[in-house]
Amino acid sequence: MDDSSDSVSIAIDMVPFGGKEFLVKTSRGSLSVFVCGDLEQPALITYPDVALNYMSCFQGLFVCPDADSLLLQNFCIYHIDAPGHELGANVISSDVPLLSVDDLADQVAEVLDFFGLKRVLCLGVTAGAYILTLFAMKYSERVLGLMLVSPVCKAPTWAEWLYNKVLMNLLYFYGMCGVLKECLLQRYFSKELRYGMHGAESEIVQACLKLLDERQSPNVMRFLQAINRRHDLTDDLKKLQCKTLIFVGECSPFHAESVHMSTKIGRTNCTLVEVKACGSLVTEEHPLAMLVPIEFFLMGFGFQRQPHFATSSSNGSNPSSPSSQSCIAPELLSPEGLGIKLKPIKTRADIEI
Repeated sequence: MDDSSDSVSIAIDMVPFGGKEFLVKTSRGSLSVFVCGDLEQPALITYPDVALNYMSCFQGLFVCPDADSLLLQNFCIYHIDAPGHELGANVISSDVPLLSVDDLADQVAEVLDFFGLKRVLCLGVTAGAYILTLFAMKYSERVLGLMLVSPVCKAPTWAEWLYNKVLMNLLYFYGMCGVLKECLLQRYFSKELRYGMHGAESEIVQACLKLLDERQSPNVMRFLQAINRRHDLTDDLKKLQCKTLIFVGECSPFHAESVHMSTKIGRTNCTLVEVKACGSLVTEEHPLAMLVPIEFFLMGFGFQRQPHFATSSSNGSNPSSPSSQSCIAPELLSPEGLGIKLKPIKTRADIEI
């Protein structure tokens, strides 16, 4: 993972969860891309937040009920990890130049070139959302739509810049220490999830901590440094030519910036979904709250939930009956029940929610 080349090559290993991991060499270094689904299907690419990979950032969404018929049967998923963030990654050599956010966005374009992808839907979380937004601005003809989770679009404030500098110093001197992991958990999750009902860590937090222990600190520091040097995209947001769906947790430290971003894009092309009692990582903390908005969003591009048939059931219902083929579970039809503030999505047709 510490080399770079002008050519693009690939190494393939079989990995769990029914997909393949591709190591794609770009002109700016290597990237791990985990691909799952039918390669003939339309493409959905993902990009995770700082110190996370596709498993720790998107697994909650893709394994939750109804995600299969909505996402996995409609798309081939290309999970792009930030350089050196994949499982088993080696430390990127200090001789390799630091990448800017523009370099990271250009890497995404090279990944698309390698797989022969023309236009894609994008799903990114916070830092990953910034990279994919920048990619959409630089390569507008290649992006069909954006789904962004707790995104950022401004240059870092002095407070954020200094805070990130502290995190980078912790990474440099102490690695993935307890203090650093607590800071990252505050970035990802709400206080309620971090400490639970009785002060105990939830299973989601425990799983995240385990995966953070596997990160290579120098690689995380490189990604964080790139994000800490990001430039302001605000003035160019109006130029985005694709539909955008933004999710943000009510307790996210990036809530205000996500709302600002949705305002600057404009209601014609952007819909904001605020998830109550949730941190930044909505994909893991409250993934069910994302399904209904995503379904309506995808309708605007002509995608429909794919029916699935049960071979048997405990109540003896006929697999071909309407009840067993229902598009969506009844409890998912109520935004109030999901704990979200949902605004109508303007797509090809006016949809009342």
